[in-house]
Amino acid sequence: MSAPSPEPDRDCPLCPRLVGLRSLLRAEQPDWWNAPVPAYGDPEAPIAIVGLAPGRLGANRTGLAFTGDDSGTLLFAVLEKLGLAEAGVPRGVVILNAVRCLPPENKPTPAEIHACRPFLAGELRAPIVVALGEIAHQSAVKALGGKLPKARFAHGAEHRLPKGQVVLDSYHVSRYNQNTGRLTEPMLAAVFERAVALRDI
Repeated sequence: MSAPSPEPDRDCPLCPRLVGLRSLLRAEQPDWWNAPVPAYGDPEAPIAIVGLAPGRLGANRTGLAFTGDDSGTLLFAVLEKLGLAEAGVPRGVVILNAVRCLPPENKPTPAEIHACRPFLAGELRAPIVVALGEIAHQSAVKALGGKLPKARFAHGAEHRLPKGQVVLDSYHVSRYNQNTGRLTEPMLAAVFERAVALRDI
């Protein structure tokens, strides 16, 4: 794999729409993080988790991926049961996002996803990747040199990529998916149990 790219600068200028929202929130909420959210956890961990983008009241506020909102509550509950986190701190995993800055309405554009992919590619070194949602799946597969027609997203799907990495798919841990029953704790746990099993092989 290529050498890691640096984390984006705190004032990363690549995506004008995201810069505009960041500037607005810095004025409204000067005590929040309001910047690209860095990787969280062990950069050399055997398991990487890839999410979509920071939540407004979660990582965009705290500066820690999946920390501070309901999506993180479910994710860390599962991670802690499997020994992959302790007291809200990742253990043996690294958490990344396909897009590092908060997008309006939690919907990054294709151009924004593309602009942020080099940062993901530079840090996505784990042999096992859990992708939370279709956008995270697509970005992770592309960052790892895979082809999307051969690796279609589906909850519970498992994809072995040309260089040997395995991507495991889960529906995103969003509050919407939880409230509608599209994603339950046992469903999420099953994906991470498979990640742990692959790690231990």
